[in-house]
Amino acid sequence: MKVLKTALRISGWTLGTFFLVGVAAFLWLRQSPYWAGITLFAEGYRVENFRAMDRVFPYREVARADSVWAFDEGSFSLPSTYRFNGETREMKQFLEQTETTGLLVVQSGVIIHEAYRLGADEQSLLTSWSMAKSVLSALIGIAIEEGHIGSVRDPIGLYVPSLSDTDYGAVPIEDALTMSSGMGFDEDYDNPFSDINMLFIRAMAMGVPVEQTIAELVSVRSPGIYNDYVSSDSMALGLVLEHATGMQVSDYLSSRLWGPMGAESDATWSTDRTGREFALCCLNATLRDYGRFGRLYLQGGQRNGQPIIPQDWIQQSLNPTAAHLQPGDNPDSSWTFGYGYQWWLPEEPQGDFLAIGVWGQYIYVHPEHEVVIVKTSADPNFDDNDHESVAVFRAIAEASRFGD
Repeated sequence: MKVLKTALRISGWTLGTFFLVGVAAFLWLRQSPYWAGITLFAEGYRVENFRAMDRVFPYREVARADSVWAFDEGSFSLPSTYRFNGETREMKQFLEQTETTGLLVVQSGVIIHEAYRLGADEQSLLTSWSMAKSVLSALIGIAIEEGHIGSVRDPIGLYVPSLSDTDYGAVPIEDALTMSSGMGFDEDYDNPFSDINMLFIRAMAMGVPVEQTIAELVSVRSPGIYNDYVSSDSMALGLVLEHATGMQVSDYLSSRLWGPMGAESDATWSTDRTGREFALCCLNATLRDYGRFGRLYLQGGQRNGQPIIPQDWIQQSLNPTAAHLQPGDNPDSSWTFGYGYQWWLPEEPQGDFLAIGVWGQYIYVHPEHEVVIVKTSADPNFDDNDHESVAVFRAIAEASRFGD
């Protein structure tokens, strides 16, 4: 009996020790910088994290310049309803159910609607997710104009030595721009072991350079024949830009685009542990500065007559001619939106185009109505809402013609 009591006492001490160690580990983790990363997409944390990504990842600053590209301000009431799938739906309900954090509508250089929700405000640096890909596209066009990159048909390996003998090294830059690299890459965010999730885990938790992860990928088809959205293409383009210009992506953005376009706030670009920008995502900026970027595309790459992005690059970016890049039901595409140089082209084209990021981030441009719309969100059903979001944006653009 005495032996049994002693054993029970020791077991109790052991369990108590494990419990205390577990509690201490949880409390340490709760106060550590890793906690934001662990809870990044969690309900109850997601909204705040998306406007405070600098707590989640390391970052590099994107400095603005002194001259701000000012907006005039007007007034406009959003349409109360819109049409989608043959139904009339409520605008207010859509904005609420998609967990909208910010909505900006600019027409002809005039802010006609600006609203913030769920704790965001006009100073918040709201994360772009994959909207950053469209910014990256602009930087590639500028680098070509400056002579750092010879041609979009150059292979990636020509500029990135560590990829020269890999499958990615043989992919032409243009085929990465149009998500037509033919590389195998699992973009499933719901699978914790997918390529997209492991890229972040390897870079942030294991310290594996992104170049190494990209170098290990293999092709599954020839480039230039099938449109399949894989974020590794954008990561490879970021490496091309960095090696070709000899500059960090964030520095090139600051000096060639962010400053010249007249951003009113400094931005940040999230990085891995080595300080390399996640070129596939994770630019963090104000709603108005995203609007300025859209306005730049609306005005052919110019700010008040001064060229910033080459006009012919914008034309190429938004008018793909290859069959596999066309919108609609397309046997050579994994999606029904068309795709240009890291820009999306909606079905039933109206000349409009948009940048899209997961969880409901959008920069939408409708040239005919001279409208730019920016929407940031923490939408849990973002995968299902892209088409409806376009219907909402088109309704707002159409209504903006008539004002209040």
